[in-house]
Amino acid sequence: MNITEAITEIKKNAKAKFDESIETHFRLDIDPKKSDQQVRGVAVLPNGTGKSVKIVVFTTTQKKEAEAAGAELVGGDELIDQIKSSGKIDADVAIATPEMMPKLATVAKILGPKGLMPNPKNQTVTPKVTEVIEALKKGRADFKNDNSGNIHQAIGKVSFDAALLEENFKALFEAVRKAKPEAAKGKFIKGIAVCSTMGKAVRIDL
Repeated sequence: MNITEAITEIKKNAKAKFDESIETHFRLDIDPKKSDQQVRGVAVLPNGTGKSVKIVVFTTTQKKEAEAAGAELVGGDELIDQIKSSGKIDADVAIATPEMMPKLATVAKILGPKGLMPNPKNQTVTPKVTEVIEALKKGRADFKNDNSGNIHQAIGKVSFDAALLEENFKALFEAVRKAKPEAAKGKFIKGIAVCSTMGKAVRIDL
């Protein structure tokens, strides 16, 4: 189906008792074992995902700015020590100002497996803390391929208007397309499927 038909079909068949997410799954023609074929990027979904994002900011220079912009957890050395001793962190996204990066090496083994290690490539290591927090709250989505060479990203909720979901899909598609590594040859996007959390997947006609 084309994306318009797919979204209509998914919304019609969503039967769960909660507001299901609508998820997009990209199958990419890359070798995920090769470092020069890793896919990582940022998509700004114009209508958000419908999910509230918990943000942690590691900083010693912009604590007030981070708190004012809406970060749920803000701190410097004391926050790193807390994570080190507990082995836990409750957040969806982590941001760091540049001076914190050497210090974060001590908790990399905790942050890394959770996908919370700040990275300059997705603009989570930045002096522009307020700008990045506001973008994340509005609907910025950071994506990267998994170990099987696929990308998974929510584009909204079943309750969203179909036109808003389609806008989000197109923004994500364009961002993924532009994230093609130079080392990846041939047809980059092999297939796309869209589904709701509990529903059947619909393949998109590319």
